[in-house]
Amino acid sequence: MSLPDQLTVARVAAVPVVVLLFAWDFPNHAYWATAIFVVAMATDQIDGWLARRRGTSSSLGKLLDPVADKVLVLAALVMLIGEGVAPAWMVALIVVRELLVSGLRLAAVERGVVLGARDLGRLKTWAQAVAATIGGFAAAGAWSEDIAWWALLLALAATWISGLDYARVAPGVLRGERA
Repeated sequence: MSLPDQLTVARVAAVPVVVLLFAWDFPNHAYWATAIFVVAMATDQIDGWLARRRGTSSSLGKLLDPVADKVLVLAALVMLIGEGVAPAWMVALIVVRELLVSGLRLAAVERGVVLGARDLGRLKTWAQAVAATIGGFAAAGAWSEDIAWWALLLALAATWISGLDYARVAPGVLRGERA
């Protein structure tokens, strides 16, 4: 397994740590959870850069990378519901879109097509990660919960706009064409 793929797997391995730190009530736990989340999300930039630089992009990486992003971001957002800074309805709508696009990816794989991340999908991931980071700092008391609400609303909009982009290419992908 290449180093970029190992970083992707490490991002998934950070998920239980982030969840545990948000759930475990000790002084500054939300700061710690947010810090681990930010470091783990930074590996998304590093693994992509390394894969392109080394020419080691793989179908496995193209498939695992967006899954790792989804698992980490969704876990943080779900935990922020419990922290009182993320409205459940917003997180639920984000989860629904992520499941729909994941289903499209699985259908594409069945047809021999790997549906990698699209530009709007990358923007969506960035918006969700920023919203989770702001939400984490709001849970820690560093920022207003209002800022977290607006950041999550922007992430929700980016999430569904990118979902429409995937829906646009879905018919071709389901016919076995590359997106």
